[in-house]
Amino acid sequence: QVQLVESGGGLVQAGGSLRLSCAASGRTFSSCAVGWFRQAPGKEREFVAAINRYGGGTTYADSVKGRFTISRDNAKNTVYLQMNSLKPEDTAVYYCAARYSSTYSPSTNRNEYDNWGQGTQVTVSS
Repeated sequence: QVQLVESGGGLVQAGGSLRLSCAASGRTFSSCAVGWFRQAPGKEREFVAAINRYGGGTTYADSVKGRFTISRDNAKNTVYLQMNSLKPEDTAVYYCAARYSSTYSPSTNRNEYDNWGQGTQVTVSS
């Protein structure tokens, strides 16, 4: 099992930036693909971005492509989500999730992730 803790959320104006962090405990974190998901009030949790265990394979939702960047530092057991050009529609609780995987392309399916953090709130004002 991997325990995950998100941080870095907050209130920002439209057009601003935030960097979310997902800190993991456990020696096997480097064997995990990690995804970021978000859930707005009244909506289903949706995929945002994911990165493979090596850091070389990433994938993004169309809605954030070109604005968000996912990265990881396995030495620090941390995955980051750099969010630029934020929009009010990016407002949500953001969750990171991990799954043991060695595939190059990380999964975008939330049901395939079995370790989740508690979430961090991101609010973008217009």
